Amino acid sequence: MDLSNEHVIHIKGEDCEYLQFRKLLQYSDIISHGYAIGIDKNYRTARAGDKKITSEEYNLAVASYKKICNELDLNYNDIVKTNQNHTDNVRKIEEKVSKDKPDFSVYKETDGLITDKPNLVLSTTNADCILLFLFDPVKKVIANVHSGWKGTLQRISVKAVKKMQQEYGCNPIDIICCMCPSIRKCHFEVDEDVYKMFNDEIKDLKELDDIITKTGDKWHIDTILINRIILNQMGLLKENIIDSGICSVCNKDIIHSFRAEGENYGLNTAIISLK
Repeated sequence: MDLSNEHVIHIKGEDCEYLQFRKLLQYSDIISHGYAIGIDKNYRTARAGDKKITSEEYNLAVASYKKICNELDLNYNDIVKTNQNHTDNVRKIEEKVSKDKPDFSVYKETDGLITDKPNLVLSTTNADCILLFLFDPVKKVIANVHSGWKGTLQRISVKAVKKMQQEYGCNPIDIICCMCPSIRKCHFEVDEDVYKMFNDEIKDLKELDDIITKTGDKWHIDTILINRIILNQMGLLKENIIDSGICSVCNKDIIHSFRAEGENYGLNTAIISLK
């Protein structure tokens, strides 16, 4: 299966498969990035640092990280990863905590990372949630943000842009946002309690009828569209908000999905680094 489309390229490397955004590849002299995929259960990407997993799973996760880093010519030891607790917290990273190994399980209650420092490999993971690469080619600032439905409700993507403004003086019109594969409206089906939370939070968006539709006693919500709208309202140009257009559930044969796999789900990994 080839997931390549007008926005992403599907690369089948020697040891792993990954996607890259065509827009970000225009800046390959400044940044490296990739979204690692693979349905093989041995490819349990980025569970490293989770104390709940077995040592075997941890070692498999480490091996997976090393594979994607090798493909992108990045140093595995430079990885900085969030703990992803479905918060709206975005952290500025100046340097690694650990000098000779990745920073796993260091950044508690954190779902987004930003930096202007080279050779820091910002990492997030998903199995349906939205992962966003943010890149300002003018100020040379990057961000990697995990926005599940709870993060979307809290508008973490907007808060990441605001932090890029506050910390580095970024101008939103310069910022490029690329949204990795995630669950889409076709499969993001929720009950009334979640519907009400979204309806209350986004009732100010005029596209509400396009965002939420009801089928029977369930609601389908377009979290990708929500992020596109609120980022555009924040000042990002529409042409700089780029969606992979890939649903994790529709492509469950190659992309890990919690909804499709259940409790024994694997994880996909998004990494980005300044050179």
